[in-house]
Amino acid sequence: MVENTGRRDDNLIEQIQSRLQRLNKSERKVAEAILRDPTAATRYSIAALARAADVSEPTVNRFCRGFSATGFPDFKIRLAQSIATGTPYVGQNIEPDDTAAEFTDKIMLTTIASLDKARQSLDPEAIATVVDYLIQAKQISFFGTGGSASVAMDAQHKFFRFNIPVSFYDDVLMQRMLAAGSNVGDAIVLISYTGRTRESVEIAHLARANGATVIGITNPDSPLAAECTAVLGVTAPEDTEVYMPMTSRIIHLAVIDILATGVTLKRGPDFLEHLRKVKESLKATRFPLQ
Repeated sequence: MVENTGRRDDNLIEQIQSRLQRLNKSERKVAEAILRDPTAATRYSIAALARAADVSEPTVNRFCRGFSATGFPDFKIRLAQSIATGTPYVGQNIEPDDTAAEFTDKIMLTTIASLDKARQSLDPEAIATVVDYLIQAKQISFFGTGGSASVAMDAQHKFFRFNIPVSFYDDVLMQRMLAAGSNVGDAIVLISYTGRTRESVEIAHLARANGATVIGITNPDSPLAAECTAVLGVTAPEDTEVYMPMTSRIIHLAVIDILATGVTLKRGPDFLEHLRKVKESLKATRFPLQ
């Protein structure tokens, strides 16, 4: 039986390699099937991996639990996280000779794995605090640059429904002017994966000095986080200085959905009628379902 000694944050492939000789015969066959082609293993069903290893499905499940996974799906997510080679300026998991099927699977599995890691690291108390700040704000401005600009725009699309004046800016000069004119009761949400963009840090400092509530959706250990009133600490295993932003942007979009849901629930059931009217206004713009 596999001895459960691996931590969840260790590289799973390295764990399997280091413990290979200590596994029993059946479980070693599972390990060898995975190590022959880890990327292919992320696409296997449990039945397919059992066939590849010539073992039973219960043996595969037992093997997965021995590596701190709750089951085979959780094991596949962690395996995808451990595949960390990449093509510069494209994607961290992408190889130059990947087929369409391979790079599609890699991107989808890496995104799933990164979302699950973000889910585990998000602080519910911090989410509740940020929701309270947003509910109390007289107006909300979402700031993002580069890959974060589309997230800030999505936030505006979500929050305009809440009867709070809301805006989005991706131009740093406009952001700076708004920060300079901000006041007590204003909420400014800065979205940045690295939290190291110099202009964003300066804008956060300026807005907070003027009395605004400054919320950061960013790396919790970054210079930007240090300037914020409240921080939703978000990290992803993605080097955006070398690779095109992928999973980090998806995680930030999910955080915006979480905040929008929190604001909706905080408004109470009476507010749902307002949201219904907003949705109803769109019916005339669409062709009916067939």
